[in-house]
Amino acid sequence: MLTFEEPAVRIDNLTKVFGEQTVLNNLSFDIPRGKITTILGFSGAGKSTLLKHILGLMQPTSGSISVLSKNLKDLDRVELRGFRQNFGMLFQYAALFDSLTAVENVAFPLREFSKLSNNEILERCHELLDSVGIQPISHDRLPSELSGGMRKRVGLARALALEPQIMLYDEPTTGLDPITTHMVNDLITSTSERNKDRQMTSIIISHDVKATLRISDFVAFLDRGNIVEYLPAQEFANSKNELVQDFVNL
Repeated sequence: MLTFEEPAVRIDNLTKVFGEQTVLNNLSFDIPRGKITTILGFSGAGKSTLLKHILGLMQPTSGSISVLSKNLKDLDRVELRGFRQNFGMLFQYAALFDSLTAVENVAFPLREFSKLSNNEILERCHELLDSVGIQPISHDRLPSELSGGMRKRVGLARALALEPQIMLYDEPTTGLDPITTHMVNDLITSTSERNKDRQMTSIIISHDVKATLRISDFVAFLDRGNIVEYLPAQEFANSKNELVQDFVNL
C-alpha cells in the first residue's frame, strides 16, 4: 500500500459499522498532498461513506482519520466547523441555490466566512467565475438559465472561493453528456494545475475508469469497504488484481 510523508489525509484502521453491516472495513491508506487521487468502486462499495469521514460528517466506529495533520477525533463541533473551511466540494449536480445568481452563489461562502468588503467579495467572485470559463454576460444569470456544464463551473468557482487546501469531487460527471463530461474533467485538471503552487489536493469519488486514468495521479479501488488496489494511475490499468481488471474492462 502506498504511503507518503505528511499526506493530506491519513486513514488508519478506519472501520464504520451500521447495525450489522460493515461499510468500511479496517481501511488504512494515505492521500498525498498536491495531487489528484481518485477513489473508484462499484455502487455500494463505501465511497460516499469514506468521503463523509474525510469531511468529518461521520465518526468512525473504530480507527482514526487525520486531515492536514489534524486528527478529526480531537476537534470539537465548533473547531470542526471552522476546520471544514479547508475543504471545497463540488457536488454531483452542482447544488447551487436556485434563487441566487451565479455571482451570488459564489459570494455565499465569502459572506459567511470572510471579512472582505462587499466590493472585494464581488471582485473575487467575478475573478473566480472568469477563471472557470464563465463569461461576464452569465455572471448575473440564475442556475435555471445556465446549462448543466455551466452550473458545474459555477459550483467549482464557489467551492474555490475560500482557497481550500483540499478539493472534493463527488461523482462530478454523473448525468452529463460526453462533451460536458470531457469539459468537467479538463476543468478538474486545470484547477489542480492553477493551484499547484499552494499544494492543493484533489480527491475524486468516481466510477468513470477512462476519465480517472486520464486525469488522476493516483487511483484507489474500494470494494465492500476495503481498498483492494492503490497505484499510480499509469500503473492502475495494468493491475494484476482480478476485480480491478473486471472493473476496468467493463
